[in-house]
Amino acid sequence: VLCYHRFAAGAAGALSGSSKMLMPAAQFEAQLEWLAREGFRVLRLSELQAFLQGQQVLPPHSVVITVDDGWESFYRHAFPLLQKHRVPATLFVTTDLIGSREGLSWAQLREMAQSGLVDIQAHTKSHRHLSDRLPGESDTAWQRNLATELRQPRQLLERQLADVGVKVQHLAYPFGDVNEAVLAALANEAYTLAFTVRAGGNAFYAAPHLLRRTMIFGDHTLADFAARVQTRRDLNQP
Repeated sequence: VLCYHRFAAGAAGALSGSSKMLMPAAQFEAQLEWLAREGFRVLRLSELQAFLQGQQVLPPHSVVITVDDGWESFYRHAFPLLQKHRVPATLFVTTDLIGSREGLSWAQLREMAQSGLVDIQAHTKSHRHLSDRLPGESDTAWQRNLATELRQPRQLLERQLADVGVKVQHLAYPFGDVNEAVLAALANEAYTLAFTVRAGGNAFYAAPHLLRRTMIFGDHTLADFAARVQTRRDLNQP
């Protein structure tokens, strides 16, 4: 499962000095083309869920594309490329970001969900570290706020995007931050899959609330990208 954040105009190497979280559009397209050329199948999260539940066999070369936060740059730079190449992706949205200066609008989220290519899922309410208490936050307040962080995005996204059939079943932890208390709270909120940012693949026995994702950064070359995607290597290769 691959994890992206922000996108920008320009080619690979054109954003020197910028945050590595920024993925140049041309570089992202080169990665999509590489996946197609190398015979990778880009899955929807529903297919990964069926695999983990023992209901579906996946091709050996399978990836899921996920994008965190909900920045407007995803709509402007990445979504047109997903449409061009007919590739699905999951967008994990921090709901407090919706409608902000650099965040996606409800109209943009609705358009992308309606395309059938972008699956809208939850990335908490405020993107706080879930396992850390804020200064002065009591244990009772932390537990209450944790429940809000997990529950509100599902309720809000499903209510606002009901007309395009959005159903929120999956969550990405901000910063990949999770502990036993967060897992216990998550169990009360009916999320099926939840994702960290621990690199690596996910076997059929992977814990569904501790799934791995591999971060893809804007300073990665295509060779770097290929190395992160290929979790298996032929023993006969030198």
